[in-house]
Amino acid sequence: MTAMTVRPMRAGDATAVLAIYQAGLDGGDASFEHTAPAWEAFDAGKLPGHRHVAVDGDGVVLGWVAASAVSGRAVYAGVVEHSVYVDPAARGRGAGRALLEALIASTEAAGIWTIQSGIFPENTASLALHRSCGFRVVGVRERIGRHTARANRWRDVVFVERRSPRL
Repeated sequence: MTAMTVRPMRAGDATAVLAIYQAGLDGGDASFEHTAPAWEAFDAGKLPGHRHVAVDGDGVVLGWVAASAVSGRAVYAGVVEHSVYVDPAARGRGAGRALLEALIASTEAAGIWTIQSGIFPENTASLALHRSCGFRVVGVRERIGRHTARANRWRDVVFVERRSPRL
């Protein structure tokens, strides 16, 4: 196993980031989406200071994390929603934890007090990862949306958040 580092995401990472995103979508338990967006749409929807990639010693992208604002209202300026995806071939190597830790560090440095996300209850690895990084389950949003990529069935989403202990 080669060394792993986390660095800011760059436009040159687009192909790898979107391929990892698509692999997660193809697995069926990562998102209601079924197709990764074009880079321009992905780039426009993510906060520049809060997107990171984990890379191995050869510079191969192993995973990514990114955050989006939840609202344009000033009162919610300290609340973001995030996504974290790890290449299936790199799972179990600590990339997810390293990425979440980088996100926590960048958001706290920027004065963001809450990181939130929704996770399918079947994605037990993601739930365990988030719990180990200080996220708590706020609740379950039952039958919140139809998953058209999964036989058009209703899906629950576990709503998780991490509140900064510093802010």
